[in-house]
Amino acid sequence: MDLDDAYANAPHIPDGESYPDRWAADADKFRKSQALTGRARLGLMYGHGTREVLDLFMPEGTPKGLVVFVHGGYWLKFDRSYWSHLAAGAQAEGWAVAVPSYDLCPRVRIADITRQIANAITVAAREIEGPVRLSGHSAGGHLVSRMCAPGVLPDDVQARLAKVQPISPVSDLRPLMQLTMNAELKVDEAEAQAESPIFQPKPDVAVTVWVGAEERAVFLDQARWLAEAWACGHEVVPGKHHFDVIDALANPSSDMVRDLLG
Repeated sequence: MDLDDAYANAPHIPDGESYPDRWAADADKFRKSQALTGRARLGLMYGHGTREVLDLFMPEGTPKGLVVFVHGGYWLKFDRSYWSHLAAGAQAEGWAVAVPSYDLCPRVRIADITRQIANAITVAAREIEGPVRLSGHSAGGHLVSRMCAPGVLPDDVQARLAKVQPISPVSDLRPLMQLTMNAELKVDEAEAQAESPIFQPKPDVAVTVWVGAEERAVFLDQARWLAEAWACGHEVVPGKHHFDVIDALANPSSDMVRDLLG
């Protein structure tokens, strides 16, 4: 098997290269609409680095709690500005939604990004009372899964964690060591063991792993491995691929949003 091709998504999705521009346009439109209503709190710092920043989208009235969405891109691409529109579903149901950026490889290691996301969630949780629910896509699915490990989040934030929803996650980092992109990721055996959610203890928090039925076989495997390791929920969405499986987060009546908030 050509693992580089196996883990490549865009070449196997119709018009796959157009998706980042679509996401950016939808996200920009959503942010502008939120700014007009006064419900967007943009550019909140959660650390000292220029990318340690999050956007917080507030619902009407007092929030029921906090949702955090963590984006993907193989820890190499994107920032919060591509994903704002995915806050719409949970926000419409009365939840505050935080969307953080984070530093990218090779400037940092994946373990550093895990720590940054824990800091982002902690800072957002200081702003918003109530339960905390996490959703993340691809590399972001890995990162929200890592939040379930003992000691990653502060005890007071961990105690508020009510749901984790990894979408198309990378749950076992060992195959990445064989990919060309590992020249930038720099994953070694020690980090693969420490940062792979499948090697974490089964979490006490409710978890449902989501994946599109039309995804690459390796992502179907990665999702299944996590669901089996944790004996947790596992939803395979018919007709969806790696890039459009997350669209449901923008729809408050979708099964994905109901699962996240239920």
